[in-house]
Amino acid sequence: MQQILIRHGESLSNQEGRVQGQADIDLSDAGRRQAEAVAAWCREQPWVADGCELWSSPLRRARETAAAIAAATGLSVQVADDLRELHAGVFQGHLWDDLAEQFPEAVARWKSGDIDFQIPGGESRRQLAERGQQVLRSLASRSASRMIVVAHGGILTAALGLLVGRSHPLLADACERPFTRLPALANCSVSELVWPGPELVRFNETGHLPLG
Repeated sequence: MQQILIRHGESLSNQEGRVQGQADIDLSDAGRRQAEAVAAWCREQPWVADGCELWSSPLRRARETAAAIAAATGLSVQVADDLRELHAGVFQGHLWDDLAEQFPEAVARWKSGDIDFQIPGGESRRQLAERGQQVLRSLASRSASRMIVVAHGGILTAALGLLVGRSHPLLADACERPFTRLPALANCSVSELVWPGPELVRFNETGHLPLG
């Protein structure tokens, strides 16, 4: 089983520097261009017509990206609820630059790297990683030989850290900062996970995207 993992295009909240978590946010104009670019890349892959499935997080920014891929490839979008991003609790909707002033204790705990610290009203890094690896494992057990999975930077990075190890050379320092203003995965980047194993064979590739 080959899983092509794609982070959604730039959202309006990404553009504004705002924490979105599980808020349902549209793509920006730049995000739509990124979605079209990754959709064109998917269309060019020889395996896309060979029993490939297309899965998406239920959040709008991922579904819009998946819809562009569906239009380019003829695949049907299927939704897996557990692909949604980290629940950011009280951080959600606030500007990243304002968090430390508004929630100093919670931000300090989050920045400490404590994987069991649960954002008030939200999730912890451990909960995010476990949910992410479980949904990727579940999808990998399907009969399809390949699938495209459109989700979010936080959950994909956290899940990969649990599945292949946080010290994996392709992940570098990515697992040290899931769900930050500067996520490890670029918008509409491509990563690839191969099962059984699983084996991470590429991570955060962006050569298919427009410059600027």
